[in-house]
Amino acid sequence: MAGSRFDRVVADLLEDYSRARLQTWIKQGLIVLDGQTVPPRQRVKGGEIMGAELPELASSASEVAAEPISFDIVFEDDQVIVINKPPGMVMHTAPGNYAGTMQNGLLNYAPQLSSIPRAGIVHRLDKDTSGLVMIAKTLTAHNSLVQQLQDRRVHRVYDAILTGVPVAGGTINEPIGRHQVDRKRMAVTERGKSAVTHYRIAEKFPRHCHVRVKLETGRTHQIRVHLSHIQYPLVGDTVYGGRRKIPAGVSDLVKTTVVKFPRQALNASELGIVHPVSGEEVRWNMDLPEDMNALLETLRAG
Repeated sequence: MAGSRFDRVVADLLEDYSRARLQTWIKQGLIVLDGQTVPPRQRVKGGEIMGAELPELASSASEVAAEPISFDIVFEDDQVIVINKPPGMVMHTAPGNYAGTMQNGLLNYAPQLSSIPRAGIVHRLDKDTSGLVMIAKTLTAHNSLVQQLQDRRVHRVYDAILTGVPVAGGTINEPIGRHQVDRKRMAVTERGKSAVTHYRIAEKFPRHCHVRVKLETGRTHQIRVHLSHIQYPLVGDTVYGGRRKIPAGVSDLVKTTVVKFPRQALNASELGIVHPVSGEEVRWNMDLPEDMNALLETLRAG
């Protein structure tokens, strides 16, 4: 990010808002750099702290209803919560999803999060992606974690099960942006933002493959878009994998299991950060969820 315009950096972090709106907030001093109001065009040096106190974000958090929702909490201290998100849970409220989200549950679990943008949620997993997510409990933690994401210092490794078998691992370095026609989807496009995905082979099967994926950037739907782009879509991904294609030569058991797999086979298995207060490097690891383990066992059985 060093050398980039401040408004471009902010747009990368706050993808839900237009660049024009973000530029206005920067000019109003609602988004600051190292505590100072700076022009949107100012170039960042790297290592600065971005601060954001947006009335829209703060009020939206306070207007979301708190709900008792059970969480699988992997770690918690006075600054950070790490949660193992189940598939099917939406991260935060949005049109059509005003209840049952992680944001609703967080506001019940820790009411003080109403003062933190989006109840402390600093990064997201898709509804049907499972695994580790981090929550900031204080503004200090929020600013630190957002900065680490901006500087590409957050360690994130995912497990994915693909249709098809790559010859070897590799790196996908292709920009991602909104699809030209379907604005709900993302796509590889020259007008997109920089996106880098590294993947390595964990286990091969006759017509499928288990890979481990490391994110360098964190664009919306990045792993799903990138792997589909190289013709190895995730099992169960009906958005980017098209119709459920069953490779020729697989057994009836594999065919039935793959067709019935209810979601994209993607799990956030490793998460690592620099602790916002102690400065220590901390990492968490989670085993694969039951549904992905069962899918792998079926693929091994052939």
